[in-house]
Amino acid sequence: MTTHLGRFFSLLLPIIIVLNVLIVLSRYVFGVGLVAFQELVLYLHAIIFLGCAGWVLLKDEHVRVDIFYRDQSNKKKNLVNFIGIVFFLLPSVFVIGWYSIDFIVISWSIGESSTEPGGLPYVYIQKSFILLFPVLLFLASIKLLIKLWK
Repeated sequence: MTTHLGRFFSLLLPIIIVLNVLIVLSRYVFGVGLVAFQELVLYLHAIIFLGCAGWVLLKDEHVRVDIFYRDQSNKKKNLVNFIGIVFFLLPSVFVIGWYSIDFIVISWSIGESSTEPGGLPYVYIQKSFILLFPVLLFLASIKLLIKLWK
């Protein structure tokens, strides 16, 4: 599931490129600002980051300071990964998930919209995607722990 969602959200990257080209053309060629498109690019970027985090973790393509890690045996790498997941990643995932719930509920309850003139009216929907991050990272972590256990 994490891999499929990550691949799906990565397909939004060309849309961001097209929107950025439209924004630049409209501003510098036609002299018209497209605030809604600018916000949409920002939201799509956030959704890509939040939705692809678990996939990137599973592919072992995440950012890591591997000065010592890269020269270690597979057994030591697995130990480092296990400790990192159990003591750092999972607690972070639970904290982010727990605190994001109130943030999202408040946004929905007030029907939060953009504060910018001409901005997007459905900010609360975008904020709901915050839960993707801890859920997908949790699923990826469990999958990695099972893999490390074997």
